Amino acid sequence: MIQLLPMTPLEYEPWLAQAIADYADDKVRAGTWEAGDAIERSRNDFQQLLPDGLASPDNYLYCVWSDDAPLDTPVGVLWIAVLRRKPAQAFVYDFVIFEPYRRRGYGGQALRALEDKVRGLGLDTIGLHVFGHNHGAIALYEKAGYEVTDINMSKKV
Repeated sequence: MIQLLPMTPLEYEPWLAQAIADYADDKVRAGTWEAGDAIERSRNDFQQLLPDGLASPDNYLYCVWSDDAPLDTPVGVLWIAVLRRKPAQAFVYDFVIFEPYRRRGYGGQALRALEDKVRGLGLDTIGLHVFGHNHGAIALYEKAGYEVTDINMSKKV
């Protein structure tokens, strides 16, 4: 069984460092940013989105825990924010199941658990962005019932 439990300050700092690096790598791989300034740009984006860290308003950072994984180790992380536009929705900013735990059903279970959290916030929609090169995530989201709402495409010439 999967549980989404609030991230603790001890979990936050290592997650943040890895998330900044991963986001920078994804932006470079997607061709959006140059490698030389990607880490700084990523750090700036995270600072804007989480100005007060775990206490940033309308942001919910969870560690994904499973009762069949080691007791002291989360199997992943899930970060959502409430976007107060019309209509308001939850937006997934980061979702990762750590490598040793992938392909075991934890991702789908975590997304189902997230639906309960989102309903508890009084919302009925979850949005997200996925990089086009992340085929595994795209398949997971489609299997979980997410639908494409926009597609950006580019071609190097």
